[in-house]
Amino acid sequence: MVTIDNYLDSHYIHRSNWLRAAVLGANDGIISISSLAIGVAAASTTRDPILLATIAGLVAGALSMSAGEYVSVSSQTDIEKADIEREKEELETMPDVELKLLAEIYERRGLKKETALQVAKELTEADALGAHIRDELGINEVSQAKPIQAAFASGAAFTMGGLLPLLVALFAPVATMEYFLYGFTMLSLIILGAVSAKTGGSSMGKAVIRIVIWGTIAMGLSALVGYIFGVNV
Repeated sequence: MVTIDNYLDSHYIHRSNWLRAAVLGANDGIISISSLAIGVAAASTTRDPILLATIAGLVAGALSMSAGEYVSVSSQTDIEKADIEREKEELETMPDVELKLLAEIYERRGLKKETALQVAKELTEADALGAHIRDELGINEVSQAKPIQAAFASGAAFTMGGLLPLLVALFAPVATMEYFLYGFTMLSLIILGAVSAKTGGSSMGKAVIRIVIWGTIAMGLSALVGYIFGVNV
């Protein structure tokens, strides 16, 4: 039996909040740690500096991603709360104006003027604040900011993404480490692009091409910097 909850859950948009943070974190972890390792490897003839830079980058990056995601999403939450409080006040002080505004919103969406006004009245009677939060402010369960969820998903994904270049730095030959890092990173990015596209219901080809191109640019520039400033440590 198909219920409205099951039907809504089948849509990919409900995954957008945590999927965005997870993909961003994993992508950043893979590319930034690989780029860092490649840059140091291009300037080094021993493994220790590469490992030190990779581990330090992994720890700092994961904490930075979590903190940054939490702060940015919390700011969005603060804005949402402020708008909701303002809406409560407006509903108390000028309910007629708010009713007219809600009716105009539905009219712009295609309803006839009489129908829009009737819908606005019925929704106002049922849950005035909820109707205005959803239809005037555009805040709903899907778009509503969740700082803790976003911070955890981003930090954990960054750590998982950064572990691969760390393993390569541990076991790959130092003399050819840049090539191992590039090859394994490209493979990881392709897998990440395919998984994120599959999870989000988007084009797999576009996701893979997009992530591979930008990853290649980042690692190429990092390797160039390492070669230019190589000190053979």
